[in-house]
Amino acid sequence: MARWIKISLGILATLVGLLIIIWIGGSLYISRNKKEVLDKVLVTLNNSLNGKAEIASMEPSLLKAFPGISVSLKNVSLKDSLYNQHKHDLLKAQDIDVALNVFSLLFGNTRINKITVNDASIYLYTDSTGYSNTSIFKSKKTKPAKDAESGEAPEIKRINMNNVQLVVDNQQRYKRFDFDIKDLQGKIDYPLSGWEGEIKINTLIKSFAFNTRKGSFLKDKTLQGTIKFSYKDDTKIVTIGQEKLNIGGDIYAIGATINTGIKPAPFSIDIDVNNVQFSHVAGILAPNISSKLLKFKIAEPVNIKGKIIDDGKGAAHSDPYIQVAMTVRNNVVTIPSGELTNCNFDGSFTNKDTSNRPIGDENSLIKFKNLKANYYNAPIVCDSFMVTNLSRPIAAGLVTSVFPLTNLNSSIGGETFNFKGGDANLKLYCKADIDNLQFTKPRLSGNIKITNADITYVPRKIHLINSALNLNFNDKDLKITRGHFQLGKSSLDMDLYVKNFLNLYYTDPEMMIAKLELYSPYLHLGELMPLLSERKQAKRHRKTPGNSVKEISEQLETVIDASQIQMLLKVDRAVYNKFQAKNLMANISLQRDGIHLQKISVNHAGGSLNINGVLKQTGKYNNYSIHGLVNNASVKDFFYAFDNFGQNTITSKNLSGYLSANTDIAGVITENGKLLPKSMKGKVNFSLRAASLKNFKPMEAVQKYAFANRDLSNIQLGNLNGTLLVKGDKVDILPLKVNSSVINFDVQGTYGMTNGTDISMDIPLRNPEKDKGKDSRQKATDRMKGIVLHLRAVDDNKGGVKIKWNKDHGIF
Repeated sequence: MARWIKISLGILATLVGLLIIIWIGGSLYISRNKKEVLDKVLVTLNNSLNGKAEIASMEPSLLKAFPGISVSLKNVSLKDSLYNQHKHDLLKAQDIDVALNVFSLLFGNTRINKITVNDASIYLYTDSTGYSNTSIFKSKKTKPAKDAESGEAPEIKRINMNNVQLVVDNQQRYKRFDFDIKDLQGKIDYPLSGWEGEIKINTLIKSFAFNTRKGSFLKDKTLQGTIKFSYKDDTKIVTIGQEKLNIGGDIYAIGATINTGIKPAPFSIDIDVNNVQFSHVAGILAPNISSKLLKFKIAEPVNIKGKIIDDGKGAAHSDPYIQVAMTVRNNVVTIPSGELTNCNFDGSFTNKDTSNRPIGDENSLIKFKNLKANYYNAPIVCDSFMVTNLSRPIAAGLVTSVFPLTNLNSSIGGETFNFKGGDANLKLYCKADIDNLQFTKPRLSGNIKITNADITYVPRKIHLINSALNLNFNDKDLKITRGHFQLGKSSLDMDLYVKNFLNLYYTDPEMMIAKLELYSPYLHLGELMPLLSERKQAKRHRKTPGNSVKEISEQLETVIDASQIQMLLKVDRAVYNKFQAKNLMANISLQRDGIHLQKISVNHAGGSLNINGVLKQTGKYNNYSIHGLVNNASVKDFFYAFDNFGQNTITSKNLSGYLSANTDIAGVITENGKLLPKSMKGKVNFSLRAASLKNFKPMEAVQKYAFANRDLSNIQLGNLNGTLLVKGDKVDILPLKVNSSVINFDVQGTYGMTNGTDISMDIPLRNPEKDKGKDSRQKATDRMKGIVLHLRAVDDNKGGVKIKWNKDHGIF
């Protein structure tokens, strides 16, 4: 072996032996001088404290800190000078292991290399006046190293904690941070300009509240990882490097800066997390935020960046400044009103939208940029959508969408509307209050264009084809222009205006008045019969949970049935069964209780017809009340058009001439548009001009008794005026004088449409031909001269009428 190697080994052995001797000597020194060493430790501590340190006992633990010497301090407490007022120990530990520098002991001073705190609580308390129990520590002063033992706090290079509760309770600024530390290993170095180090930690966060009035962030979440930090003497800033930490099972990159040179100390926290479930992030936020966010769901993981800043200048109870950015790609987002599929957006949040206003919910902003998604199978695009003022949230944004209407069927469910074709093009600026995460008091500006639509309004079975609508919203009002519908054989053009539409839509649809103008070159009135069905009672915004589109559809049905519609209808040609008319003009009001015919005029049967009245909608059978004026209409065509008014005794085949009438009729019409004859009641004042009665069986039956040589099959009536009282299936004929070409007679009585006919007829045998050339007064005097037959027309019990002598007046 080389000589230099032998010498080196000898020197090394000597040094190791010396170290062992010193270590054994130090250990013996501590063992024999426990009280003296403990006193030195207490002196060292108390010289640097504005309060009192207490240690019940000290035992050596030689192997824990080899080659240094470790002592175990039992039942240690630190209390500041005002402890008796607030009752919070700054430190209370069952066991603290202190690793001492053995050389410092031998030379008369105590240097601490490492402290391990076990089964302890650390409570950093600040009262409402700003006083803190951390004032127990004196300010560090620059002194020569040789004076260190005179009171300068020692530099501790290692600190470990096991089963330690650490609480920071700031009553003045309403902050509370509470950590249940399972394991902590800290390492600190002291370069010339400050100190730096790292901490490996495993803790349960019981509270992380920047504002205790609004609850805690990270409530009951675990935190594991390594935190690296540094401090600069010149800036007095603590910097925590942005390291990856495991919080509640997710990996967050978190860094921070704290300016300890200012009181209260400003701080800034940076947070960056990728590929994390949205619900996990929402769950670590304060309850005032998480309670709202957890009502939303995002299926796949997202990327989130955040910053929390407190400049220390705000009010004691103010929130820190928060900025959050979130990236969502190809995701499914569930909101209270439904699902956004294939969803993409860049989201952001701040609680300081305007720099000159205080931080808080009132100054908050949620912003969605470049939002693209499918909403109930309708693709929507929104460049920017914002929600401001979370205390009273207002949402606003420009939404565009182009989609086939059939995409809505799966959302609506076919209960209100069913679409078989057509397209929608939507471009709307929307602004609405948000009440319990539902849009209220909406205001819209923009338009919705619907083209080539095939729509069925299911509740009333109205089927519209080749339909087009241009809906224009102006803040609160709705205007529809150039609308077009094809309803069966009918074609309709439409314009609509509804004032204050959006306010009344949800809150009071009964007060909504829609002004509707319709034009049709051809209208089959029978195709409008579904409108006669019962209008449903208004319901207040029925809710279908989780399906906003269906909810809107249901509410639209309610609005349609509850609102008032003032309709102005113009039709070139109108048809209903046998009824045909031209130049129909109608002013109709569709109200909750029924259809009000305010003014209808139409050209029919060569004359004109004017109607007003009301139709009460009660379901299968609907009551109506009509006042009508007929002017110079062909009586033949008139009876034909109205199907002989439900009777078959005298029909359009029996009549000719021109009818004028003033009628007041009430009755019942079915939901299919059929008149119930027995239901009719009212009065008809009529006037016939140039009238004739042809092949009228009851008159032809008179020839069995008289007038065998007269043509009773073709009676020219000339002008005839009379009054009829309609009473269900019977018509009372008030005394009526009939002058004709072949016979004159007086008639009165009751005509039964089914039975109950009892009509008295007084028929003079005098031939009217003999009175030609006489003036009207003379004719009236002579018409009943001579023999007069007194007859009665009564039921024959076979569905017809028979003529017999009227025994009440005698035969002649």
